[in-house]
Amino acid sequence: MSISPYQQEHLEATLIAAKHLDSLNPHQIEGLKTAACEYLLFRNDVDAFLNTYFTSICTQQCFQSNISACCSREGIITFFGDIVINALFSSPADINILIRALQTPNVGLKCIYLGPQGCLWRIKPIVCQMFLCDTAMHQIFSRNPSVESAWKAMKNREKHFTWPDKKILFDDVETFFINAGYDSSLMYLHHSPGLLFVKKRAGL
Repeated sequence: MSISPYQQEHLEATLIAAKHLDSLNPHQIEGLKTAACEYLLFRNDVDAFLNTYFTSICTQQCFQSNISACCSREGIITFFGDIVINALFSSPADINILIRALQTPNVGLKCIYLGPQGCLWRIKPIVCQMFLCDTAMHQIFSRNPSVESAWKAMKNREKHFTWPDKKILFDDVETFFINAGYDSSLMYLHHSPGLLFVKKRAGL
């Protein structure tokens, strides 16, 4: 049994990210990490929010029960920027774990990145991070409307990194790799007709 096209495109993008990052000098690596600082602060804020309000319900109703809709097989959209930023802050051993997973045919119904202890990524894809199912949101938000308002604010902050109606980190990451001669089907900010239209409308 061979790996799926989904795994193949993720594998190729992961290998591209690892190869090019490994070729950069320490100054270039530090520049990329500095550019990602605001994004990491945002991710830390989201982690804190989810840990405070959703960890118990999500762990019990999804992960432990093995019915998670957010971790379904080939169900996530991964930006190339996700892969690069994760690789940037991961060890070679961390990346090799992902590569081995992607090279193994997925015979189950769950995400290829879902291991016994949870997600194999060090900094998981933003789509995964920002997903809350309707059941969880109803249980939490119905009891505390201020939490819902805080979540909406988080969703708006997410757009500062992924929605190209302005200069954003994920677009810059793709451009950095394109300028080095690389390309990936996961470079949605340079290949998606819809996102290219957003950029054109914004004059970018």
